[in-house]
Amino acid sequence: MSFAEPSRHSPDWLALDAARRVVATLLEGGVRQLVLAPGSRSAPLAYALAEAQPQLETLVRIDERAAGFTALGLALGSGRPAAVVTTSGTAVGNLLPAVMEANHAGVPLIVLSADRPEELRGTGANQTTDQLDLFGTHVRFAVDIAAGTDPQAAVRTALDAAQGLLADIPPGPVQLNLAFREPLTPSLDGSDFQPRARRPITSPSSEVPQPYSRLGLTRSLSERARRTVVLAGHDAGAEAEEFARLHQLPLLAEPSSNARFGANAIGPYRLLLAEFSEQVERLVTFGRPTLSRPVAALMNRTELPRALYLPRPVPWFEEGRRSESLIRNAAALSEFAGTGAEGWLESWQHAAALAETALESTLGTELCGLRLAREVWRQPVEQLVVGSSNPIRDLDLAGTPGVLSPRVFANRGLAGIDGTISTASGVALAAPRPTRLLLGDLTFLHDAGGLLLPDGERIPEVQMIVLNDAGGGIFNLLEHGVLGEQKDYADAVERFFGTSHRVKLESLAAGYGLEHRLISTTAELTESLQAPIHGRSILEIRTERSALRGLHDRVKTAVSAALRAGDVRAGS
Repeated sequence: MSFAEPSRHSPDWLALDAARRVVATLLEGGVRQLVLAPGSRSAPLAYALAEAQPQLETLVRIDERAAGFTALGLALGSGRPAAVVTTSGTAVGNLLPAVMEANHAGVPLIVLSADRPEELRGTGANQTTDQLDLFGTHVRFAVDIAAGTDPQAAVRTALDAAQGLLADIPPGPVQLNLAFREPLTPSLDGSDFQPRARRPITSPSSEVPQPYSRLGLTRSLSERARRTVVLAGHDAGAEAEEFARLHQLPLLAEPSSNARFGANAIGPYRLLLAEFSEQVERLVTFGRPTLSRPVAALMNRTELPRALYLPRPVPWFEEGRRSESLIRNAAALSEFAGTGAEGWLESWQHAAALAETALESTLGTELCGLRLAREVWRQPVEQLVVGSSNPIRDLDLAGTPGVLSPRVFANRGLAGIDGTISTASGVALAAPRPTRLLLGDLTFLHDAGGLLLPDGERIPEVQMIVLNDAGGGIFNLLEHGVLGEQKDYADAVERFFGTSHRVKLESLAAGYGLEHRLISTTAELTESLQAPIHGRSILEIRTERSALRGLHDRVKTAVSAALRAGDVRAGS
């Protein structure tokens, strides 16, 4: 994209001139998609973006929080930096949840916040506040670009910071606070506004991580036989599967690790840790595990030699605050782990097979969260987005590893439920791939505004599967569930944690013009999951929270009985 030099009528950059330079520099830096939440002070950017179509695809969202999470999803799905534009005032503040998630997850999110010029700040001018330090430590770089100045150098630095190209700084969000002085619009005669003809957008392709040959290791790097386990947390990547396979070690992989596949992956591992935990001699961790207390207990065993593979800086912890060894070299990690002791991997695989059979038998065909997760994992889909709370934990317990897995996305940086629909929309719009979203009813309702698309916007192909238990089911599986069974606490637990509701999702879907289907049987679910995904649709599965704790207890009991009957002994 070409851009105009400063107007001859002023020694300074006019607002539209500066906005054009911002857009041109974003394009030069590899940004191909951007989300705009309309406003007045950001008008120069809006007109510059109109001129830049279709080279820089602009999506329009009315709600700034939805815009921020949509941009987050674009960055996740494409592997490129994505930007979001807001006007001044509270509009910028609505981006904070998405910025916080991008910070802890290391996502290159570029915030372009429009602002008043210096002479209006501190005067009580409408929609004027201190915007530069709004995101605090959650951004890698923040700069105030004064009205009338060339923004190019600042934009380039922000792009480098967002992509982790600055020394020892991981990728993450950045903020460009752009002050614009009137006039904010092009001239009425159209002489300085030349939008290109809007053509169908071809989304930039995104590279899907390949499952093999990432570490360049060989089996001969370490001959030490050890009872080591490989733990793959969020964003671990396929390297974790490769490492476990080459070293003949059991792999305990969370769904969003994108390593939950292959013969070494142990599906219901968290139900097996009670049997195997004390036999573990070493622990190797890839990524960030966040889902279960049995895993957290294993990671916190200070007498156990533990290593975290850290080949590059990450944003989710401060060095010196964790007790395991940090290993940055794959060969050193191989030496630490050793090769699986005789019978070690096989004993895990045998136990996993017994547990899978017990789990399948206990669940039966009645629809519940675990059965839903099991069926969703079984069905082929290119991209799977998973909401926080119970859905991702259900997948972790019930999703049987296969030869390969879908590409899984989840907001595990801070594990919030906000913005999940918008994130999934961004993932689906980042590349032309059908996307499935598995989430709970509260997570769905929390981002119902993300369903709102202005007329003419590109429609993401997202199938939303909502497990509706009319409230916060995850609390039933925590200590609150035990208290809730006591007469003295029942009302308080239900009101303050259960947060029951009577929202009719079919009415909500109709209001937004989405197809809705109530699923009552596993057969209906399978049929719907096997159908092609076109546009946006909602599958609703209704369950009872009151049955949740009992179901999980029955699963644990059945698995324990199966292990005893199968004479499972670690390493045997």
